[in-house]
Amino acid sequence: MLQQIYPSVQHDYCYELNKDFHFAAAHYVPSEEAGKCRMTHGHTYYANVTVAGDDLDGSGFLVNFAIVKKLIHDRFDHTLLNDNEAFDDATPDRFPTTEVVARAIYELVQTYLDGMPNRPQCLQVFLRETPTSYCLYRPKRKVKIHD
Repeated sequence: MLQQIYPSVQHDYCYELNKDFHFAAAHYVPSEEAGKCRMTHGHTYYANVTVAGDDLDGSGFLVNFAIVKKLIHDRFDHTLLNDNEAFDDATPDRFPTTEVVARAIYELVQTYLDGMPNRPQCLQVFLRETPTSYCLYRPKRKVKIHD
């Protein structure tokens, strides 16, 4: 994978890790407005996941790089994304567009992280669909309410 500079997220965590990986998948966007993307076609997606936190786990990791890749690669590589339960051909907010795939990657990673005792956070997912098109997904920050 070529070295890529990704937009950075401002945060106050002690540790930040970034994992790059790629996967090949087909999809179609079931909408009249999607043009040629209504037809089944494939991409080699390039992703970067940013995870941050203050505490390391019992192995000295914030999160193991291999686990981050496995969560996504094993689920999406060489598949038709439309067949995956993360997507839904009847709900536009769940069509497998680049934006929705990036959000789905975030949700899968964050669900795993929520089960870790050190509670790291997924801060962003960068997903490149073509050499000239990419999406950046960042979850809304939770607002802290003070008593």
